[in-house]
Amino acid sequence: MLSPVTLQGRLICLETMTIDHANDLCSAALEDRVTYNFTNVPNGQEETIRYIEGALTSFANGRALPFVVRHNESGRIVGSTRFLDLEVFTWPPPWPPGVASGPSPTDAAPPTVAEIGSTWYAPSVQRTGVNTECKLLMLTHAFETWRAIRVTLKTDARNTRSRNAIQSLGAAFEGIRRAHFPANDGGIRDTAYYSILAEEWPKVRTHLLERLNYAGGE
Repeated sequence: MLSPVTLQGRLICLETMTIDHANDLCSAALEDRVTYNFTNVPNGQEETIRYIEGALTSFANGRALPFVVRHNESGRIVGSTRFLDLEVFTWPPPWPPGVASGPSPTDAAPPTVAEIGSTWYAPSVQRTGVNTECKLLMLTHAFETWRAIRVTLKTDARNTRSRNAIQSLGAAFEGIRRAHFPANDGGIRDTAYYSILAEEWPKVRTHLLERLNYAGGE
């Protein structure tokens, strides 16, 4: 499995999630839930503990690296995000028959591909630069530390707010996967897929840094 890591920014710090974050994460999730219609955000202490335990199980299995988002100025936990669907490509292909994915990554063999997802923020820090810096920190780690070749981002196709935020990062829209996954509202969701490739990262990085240079950029 990958070692825990802390990603430090100017506005926020991403700390590898632990069960000790339960109280603070619960408080952040209860601040105001009006923007969570399409997002899996725990509601209450018991749900938050289950949420963290699920994330830590994925971490122990080597397929995810979950974070809490700490706001530097206030010191508060203001949300959560994670790397998930982490895989290491092996050559020569293909993988053996019946194997659906590559081996779990380690520090010695970091992810070749990754997804950034399960992201939510307390309303008090939405549209404040937190999301931009969060993505800058995570994408920098993926492309410059892990040397990943691709990072995926996806969301419920109905979630216009999330889709606009992903597109504003500079990610390329790939299409809609229909009837893909159970939706947060109890139905079946179509999923909008986006990606950033390693060769696109320098341009995306410049764009994100420019956005963080003025107040109010999300």
